[in-house]
Amino acid sequence: MKKLIEQILKFGVVGVVSTIIDFAVFSFLNYVVGIHYMAATFFGFTISLIANYILSMKFVFERRENLDKRVEFIAFAVLSVIGLILNEIIIYGCVDGVYNNVAALQNMISRGTAEMAGKIIATGIVMVYNFVTRKLFLEKKPSK
Repeated sequence: MKKLIEQILKFGVVGVVSTIIDFAVFSFLNYVVGIHYMAATFFGFTISLIANYILSMKFVFERRENLDKRVEFIAFAVLSVIGLILNEIIIYGCVDGVYNNVAALQNMISRGTAEMAGKIIATGIVMVYNFVTRKLFLEKKPSK
């Protein structure tokens, strides 16, 4: 149990670093460059994916000796693309599904705030998905 808690904490640190990268790219592209929030989400997620892979496989998960690094990265990327799809669906649901259809919300908060709130909600949900799937599919199984 102690090892799992340590691993979750390391995953959290890597996640924070990756999230900072994700949010920085998202914010820069969306608010500074003016790219649509869905495209900005895609680019932020993709750039943070590469950083997350490198950090996760170095500090969080024990590599399987019998798994080629290319196959490992492809599996990591596929799991992450599923996470990206979840991320996009959740943000879309928060902004276009809820915010755009609830006048009271539009009167209380700006669209930018709604987009960032959707991003935060999506990040929390996708973080849990990422840990569980990477642990199940990528990590070396403990010896019995």
